[in-house]
Amino acid sequence: MHPAFSVVFFTTATGAGYGLLALLGVLAGQGFVPPDFWLGLVGMGLALGLISAGLLSSAGHLGRPERAWRAFSQWRSSWLSREGVASVATFVPTGLFAVGWLFLGRTNGWVAVAGLLAAVGAVATVFTTGMIYASLKPIAQWHSRFTLPGYLIFSAMSGSVLLNALLQGFALGSTIVLTGCGLLTLLGWGWKLANWRYNDRLEIPTNANTATGLAGGTVRSLEWPHTEENYLLKEMGFRIARKHNARLRQITQVLAFALPVLLLIAAFALPWPPYAAVLSALATSAQFAGMLVERWLFFAEAKHTVTLYYGR
Repeated sequence: MHPAFSVVFFTTATGAGYGLLALLGVLAGQGFVPPDFWLGLVGMGLALGLISAGLLSSAGHLGRPERAWRAFSQWRSSWLSREGVASVATFVPTGLFAVGWLFLGRTNGWVAVAGLLAAVGAVATVFTTGMIYASLKPIAQWHSRFTLPGYLIFSAMSGSVLLNALLQGFALGSTIVLTGCGLLTLLGWGWKLANWRYNDRLEIPTNANTATGLAGGTVRSLEWPHTEENYLLKEMGFRIARKHNARLRQITQVLAFALPVLLLIAAFALPWPPYAAVLSALATSAQFAGMLVERWLFFAEAKHTVTLYYGR
């Protein structure tokens, strides 16, 4: 029993990809990023590559991937469906923005409008992804005030670190971008610590008695309702040892937050382009690895109330 890596990779990759896309759409459209062909090719290719890889990974998580198209019809009631609609709709202005930048060599005028629309679509998609989990009342660790802002903060954080590495690689490093990366990473670190603190103190009022509606004694499970593990037990009934949980939290803090901040500070102190580019690339790699661990913990620490029927 373990959280599916496909979903862990999906939330990590798309968060970084949409964060980078949103920043490129806003900053390039406003003239803060030059309309250089190779910069646009690498930047847009990286953003779309992460987004596409994440979406394909999520499709592979489905039991019947060929039926994925049916989820788009439930947008009135399902955040998962809204996420699918938003992700597909975002490709339209993104494509126009990429065409204007790469083939016309411009990021102003209608190309700037397309970039802003792409940024709005990216933020909307991350918002719907966060709401998928924040709206699930049976999972108290997700149904809290920390989940949705966390998705948005981590997307902006990882996207900004990617943008900084991209600009540093083209010798276009910006002190403002570098400072923003550090501040967003510190914000993400603080938000994650607050989220963990909230979850550790979380008291779930539901128990086996309230779940079954039985009173006059203590309800306990004698045997499982079925003979095999089901989806909820595999995805949302994972049990992790306390010592492993503490170690993984430490790894998350080092890779996703502490090490990137130190590398960004070093890049700020050593502004020579080759050094700054290498340090920024290392910060990006460390943070992506750390966010994979953080996302794994996000799913592993969640407990669905259905586990009450299994004596957990």
